[in-house]
Amino acid sequence: MTVEPDAPMEGTPLIKPSSTDHPMYETICDACRSVYDPEIPVNIFDLGLIYTIEISEENEVSVLMSLTAPGCPVAGEMPGWVAEAIEPLPGVKTVDVQLVWEPQWGMDMMSDEARLELGFM
Repeated sequence: MTVEPDAPMEGTPLIKPSSTDHPMYETICDACRSVYDPEIPVNIFDLGLIYTIEISEENEVSVLMSLTAPGCPVAGEMPGWVAEAIEPLPGVKTVDVQLVWEPQWGMDMMSDEARLELGFM
């Protein structure tokens, strides 16, 4: 069996794990919850658009996020909104927000709260 050099190893998660054990993780999640998609009355964190929040030992924050669709009218603006929500938090050194399209966002990524708010439960 040959493996492509860039192919993910079997069992590798499609979404990079977040720094959930970092003391600033929950505060950053709360900041992400303050950002809303203008077309959907649910915050982007509960929608499942924030894939990864990685926090270095130097408190440099890297966020991987997606959108509900590549043609989203605010695609160019939403990463900036997320960065603006996180940057003022005490202790944050830098913030880098990147849009990713893999894996594609799906309704199964929404929290139960988001499903309830949107009438899917």
